[in-house]
Amino acid sequence: MFNRIFFFIVLLGLPLSVIGNLFHWSQVLMFLIFCLTIVALAAYMGRATESLAVVAGPRIGGLLNATFGNAVELIISIFALKEGLIGVVLASLAGSVLGNLLLVGGLSFFVGGLKFKRQEFNVYDARHNSGLLIFAVIVAFVIPEVFTQGMNDQKTMALSIGVSIILIFLYLAALFFKLVTHRGVYQHKSEEVEEHEEPEWSKWKAIMILLVATVAVAYVAESLVHTIETVAVKFGWSELFIGVIIVAIVGNAAEHASAIIMAAKNKMGVAVEIAVGSTLQVAMFVAPVLVLISLLFEIQMPLVFTWPELVSMITAVFVTVAISNDGDTNWFEGAILLGAYVIMGMGFYLI
Repeated sequence: MFNRIFFFIVLLGLPLSVIGNLFHWSQVLMFLIFCLTIVALAAYMGRATESLAVVAGPRIGGLLNATFGNAVELIISIFALKEGLIGVVLASLAGSVLGNLLLVGGLSFFVGGLKFKRQEFNVYDARHNSGLLIFAVIVAFVIPEVFTQGMNDQKTMALSIGVSIILIFLYLAALFFKLVTHRGVYQHKSEEVEEHEEPEWSKWKAIMILLVATVAVAYVAESLVHTIETVAVKFGWSELFIGVIIVAIVGNAAEHASAIIMAAKNKMGVAVEIAVGSTLQVAMFVAPVLVLISLLFEIQMPLVFTWPELVSMITAVFVTVAISNDGDTNWFEGAILLGAYVIMGMGFYLI
């Protein structure tokens, strides 16, 4: 049923997105069309990624989904940088961290926990990712904020560039560690069972659908950027709220859909890899890449967040680490993560 609904949304949403742009329809209406179309396309990306995860294993499957999902956010952020919306970009990066850890992780634990009493995933991956989360969010994001107090813009950008290069290098090293030198070394028993499952689509069909869906999402997401300011004025939303909540949710719709689908099918290893892996990719790759890309534009983006963004991200990391470090989840732990996300969402809305 849902597959048919998503199919019709894509069938109508893509041409309406093009027609609406050509004939300059109401930007509020176009905002709704863009959001629905992205969510529907994300469902197809989720099904394609699920097929690839069965073939390649949960780690690579989760990495692929995080990469394709974050490509959308990267494109949105580049267009926003070009227009000088530095605050929106930084807020969307913070929102991605909060959304992936608390919203996606919480929904995955909650939905999966309603169907299964307990769901297990690789505890070694959980502990490895916990260390990376603490480093990427707390060390790499807090240090620039602390040391740039009293610095001029030139020194602030120099520090941001240095931190960005280190983050990218360590992210690539982490991938090399997990996928090459230590691939299969810390395999969980649940991952062995998934190897015998049959994928819905063949490998090449899944790859083609992922590529086509990503291109389509990129087009719609780029159009979405131009409606943000009008919608913000219409509904009285602040720039911070738009970036942290609206842009982050829409830009990461692919991971949201995929992780929940995986959790509902008791593939919690993939769901966690999507939620946490996407967070790490945002913090250690997308954010530093955007800092370097901003050097091409008139206004550069330093890797310096506001204190509400920093405190929220730090809290999200500690809550996630405390809950997921045992490699075991249930619906109540999901409810805790969702509760934390709603509390932070209210704060950003009222700020």
